[in-house]
Order: sequence, then structure tokens, then C-alpha cells
Amino acid sequence: MADSTESQTAPPTPSSGGTTPGGTASPDETYLERRSLRRGSAGPLLLTGLGVAYVVSGDFSGWNNGLAQGGFGGLAIAAVLMGLMYTCLVFALAELASILPTAGGGYGFARRALGTWGGFLTGTAILIEYVLAPAAISIFIGDYVESLGLFGLHSSWPVYLACFVIFIGIHLWGVGEALRFSLIVTAIAVAAIIVFAVAALTDFHVDALNDIPVEAGAFGASSWLPFGILGILASFPFGMWFFLGVEGVPLAAEETKDPARSLPRAMAAAMGILLLLALITFVAATGARGSAAIQSVGDPLVQALQPHGKPTTIGRIVNYAGLAGLVASFFSLIFAGSRQLFALSRAGYLPRFLSLTSRRKAPYLGLLVPGALGFALAAATGDGARMLNVAVFGATISYALMALSHIVLRRREPGLHRPYRTPGGALTSSIAFVLACSALVATFLVDKDAAFIALGVYVVALAYFAFYSRHRLVASAPEEEFAALAAAEAELERD
Repeated sequence: MADSTESQTAPPTPSSGGTTPGGTASPDETYLERRSLRRGSAGPLLLTGLGVAYVVSGDFSGWNNGLAQGGFGGLAIAAVLMGLMYTCLVFALAELASILPTAGGGYGFARRALGTWGGFLTGTAILIEYVLAPAAISIFIGDYVESLGLFGLHSSWPVYLACFVIFIGIHLWGVGEALRFSLIVTAIAVAAIIVFAVAALTDFHVDALNDIPVEAGAFGASSWLPFGILGILASFPFGMWFFLGVEGVPLAAEETKDPARSLPRAMAAAMGILLLLALITFVAATGARGSAAIQSVGDPLVQALQPHGKPTTIGRIVNYAGLAGLVASFFSLIFAGSRQLFALSRAGYLPRFLSLTSRRKAPYLGLLVPGALGFALAAATGDGARMLNVAVFGATISYALMALSHIVLRRREPGLHRPYRTPGGALTSSIAFVLACSALVATFLVDKDAAFIALGVYVVALAYFAFYSRHRLVASAPEEEFAALAAAEAELERD
């Protein structure tokens, strides 16, 4: 909790006008009224479900490709380190979210700590993650629908379109309804993982963990590290799959009941659940079938339950649950992307019309525009793996910048009112920062093309900000007012 000696500076109450340095005034007094979300729609349970929903599809598929990069030992070490990174990051973000509970999330934190450039860089990285990831997952949903033989459909654009239309429609209905739907689907997926683990552990063999052949000449290679020490670093992006997206919980801040209390509790609970799911999924799947057998398959949990290649009842259940997990992650990531786009648009970093909300207080253009872009990418490329790698690259940049924001605010504004304080303080966020930078380097080892695609998107976005939007920021946006308060207080201290 906050120390008694801290300043009682609180997040700003939105106003109707004003300018930021180099910016412009809000167009009129109704500007923020036309850009408001439905407050009080989410409590700790729905927020916890949201945090797990972001990630749960990664337990069903994707992580196992790390076995082909580092073997069991390499991926195990990578998963532990990435679990540590996310745990430290979640604790840091919980503090930041209690200070500034707005829809801006990471952009808002970085805006105060690192200025307008830092805020835009962070927000853009988050958008890359939350626009590309749903596009990739829609393709994976299509693959599941085809493999399960549902309605005779194939993995193609009609399935991708149906995903975006149906689930964006639920979001347009209302945030409370959307989060309750997400919670139900997530609960089904989590229950299936537990059923899978119980079944797989009954056929667990220790010698199956390290059955990948050792690569000759790899430095530090052994049966546990068949690709050597470098395989650990190459496995980082796949270790992230067990946790990728949980950092998006603060984006629901403006729609949360008592966000200063609810957000830290929900984020800690979600992270605890994800750590447990990662452990039982990883160990049970590799021990039941063997690392070599599942290192490159699209459905590792199902394959782990088919030691002789024969379908089983539990395998079919897990297969259907995998589809539920993909739906849960797809659905929640659409939510996260719309809120980050909404906040950046409301503050003028992106075109302002994108932040308009409907009568049901849903950012309809913030949902429709990324959805249309995501569908177009999915239909045009069909390359879900590449798009997800681009999303991971954007995520690692945002993690480093958000961790750095926590460090800067701790050192520069020690008296800032903090309803929740990160255990370990700046040391915790420093660990997250170092590991995030390491994961960023690792993305180049896995998919250089994806990394350069993300950098290309960054260059275009930065050009737009440098030459246009940074001169048209909206001072009355909550994140901008919060940063302006810091500047005003610093000016008073100098005087």
C-alpha cells in the first residue's frame, strides 16, 4: 500500500479542453462525452477471466515448436525465464494501473514516464501485437474447424470472416456481455487442460522428455539441451506463448469497478493460474508422448493422448476444447486491441474519429477497423505463424518500454500516490526489462522476416507521428492530463 509520506497526486479527471505541448485544444466540450466507455462493467472475476483468456490458446498449440529450437531442457529454461519476466512485468503493471486506471494502459504509463515519443512507441508496439495476433488466431481457428470436420468447412476466408463478424458483434453488444462470454469459453478451455493433464500423467515417462537427438557440434549440447546453449535463447519466443497477452488486463481499467483494487488482484490471480497451466501442460504433454513426437505438430495435447496414433475419447474432447481456447484468445485480444486504439485515438496520436463510441459505450470503429485489417491480412496471406511472430516482436518492445516506465517513475517520482506497490520495487521491473530485451533479440533467431516486417510497420507509424499527429494531441485525454500534471509539478519545484 502507499506510504503515508507520499504525495496524494491522483489521476486526472477528464476535462473538456486544453492543449498539450505542441498539441491542440479539444474540438468542443462534448469531445470526451462522445468517447466514453461503460464504467463499472468488470469486477475481479471477469478481469481474471480476461487475463487467462488472452493466453489460454497458447497452452493448446504453439509452445511445442520451442522443442525444435531448444529441446526439453532449452524450452523448460526459456519458459521459466519468460514466466519470471511476465510475473515481474505483471507486478510492475499492477502498480502503474493503480496509479493511472485508464484505457491507455501501457501507452498511458509510458506517456508520463517517457514523454510523447515514449507513449507513442509503446502504444504502437501494443497495437502491432493486438492487431496481428487475432488475425493469426483466426487462421488457427480455421485449421481446427477443418480438422474437426465441422459443417464440412475448410480453413479459408469465409471462416475467418465469420470469426470477426460474430465476435466483434458480441463486443458491440456491450463490454459486460462480452467479458461474461469470454469467461465461459475460457472456463471450458481451462477445464479441458486439467482433464488432459490427468489423462496424460497416467502415462508419464521421464525418458520421453529428452528423446530429441543431440545436434553435433552445438556448444553445450547434451540430452537435455540437444541444440546447445543457444537453443535456450531461441526458445524464448515459444516460452512466451504460455503467457503472451496477460499484460493486456489494464486496458479494461475504465470499465472496471474500483480499478485501483480490482486490477492488481485480477492480474496476480490470472498470472498464478497461467503459471500452473504452463507447468502441467508442458510436463504432461512431453512426458506422455515424448518431446520428439510433438515438437512440430499443430495439436500437441491431442497427439500426447494418442501414443499409437489412434484417436481417443479424451483426445477428441481436448481437440474441441482447443477450439474453445482459440476462440477465447481471439475474442479477448480483439477487446484489448480496440481499447488501445481507442485511447491513442482519443488523445490524438491516431485519427480522432476512431475513438467514437456507440450508444452502448462500445468503441465501434476501434473494433471494426482493426477487425477489417485483421481479416484482410488473414485472407490475403493465410500465414498465421508469420503474423504471430510479428505480434511477438511488437509485444517484446512494449514489455521493455513498460518495464522502463516503471523504473523511471519509481526513481523520478518517488512521492507519487501508489494505491498498490510492486513487491521489490524497481528491481522487479529491472528484471522484466532485461528479460524483455533478451526476448526481443531472440525473435531475430526465430524469424528475421517477421522482425523486419514489424520494424517496417514501426517506421511508417513513426513517420505519421513525427510529421502529423504529434502536433495535434488532445490535452483533455486522461493520459495526457496525467502527464501534464507531472510537468506542472516539476515546473513548480524548479520555481
